Amino acid sequence: MLDTRKPYLGFRTLALLPIVLFLPSVVSFAIAEPGVVWPEYSGVFFHLAILFLINRMDAPAWAKAAGYSWIALDVLTGIMSINEVPYEITWPVRLGGHVFAGLWILMSSLSARDRAVRIVGAITGVWLGSFSFVANIAPEQLLYPASILIIAWFTLLATRYQPAGDAAPTPAASPAAALS
Repeated sequence: MLDTRKPYLGFRTLALLPIVLFLPSVVSFAIAEPGVVWPEYSGVFFHLAILFLINRMDAPAWAKAAGYSWIALDVLTGIMSINEVPYEITWPVRLGGHVFAGLWILMSSLSARDRAVRIVGAITGVWLGSFSFVANIAPEQLLYPASILIIAWFTLLATRYQPAGDAAPTPAASPAAALS
């Protein structure tokens, strides 16, 4: 039986997994012809992998809800694209999800102790979420740097981020110290 309180994968693994799953989609931006759906498969798995990370990161509950909303909408649009729903329908839904993504990335980054995570995460969140508000007039290529930023952010999470629950106890906070 699964224990919902037990972390089955370490935080670092959870932060690296989305990078591995997102790279095929990033490569597809450069090489795939418009309308191909193969990048959507890795995109769906990329987003599903982030579910586990959202839960483990320090952020307000409403920001985590925004993260889960992002995942739901982006998985939805990925599956819609795989099933040949027109881009004109899926793209605005995906952009709506990116507003939620931006909120979660920004707020979870601002909750981090590491300065690099805070800075790169804030830029990533603002860039990703803000593009949705200008997508009707801005070229889609303006969103591409967000892909590089999100990979950099996940890399920083894997190498520098320490969730509050993973912090080493201080001597005063340990049970043995309290008894002495």
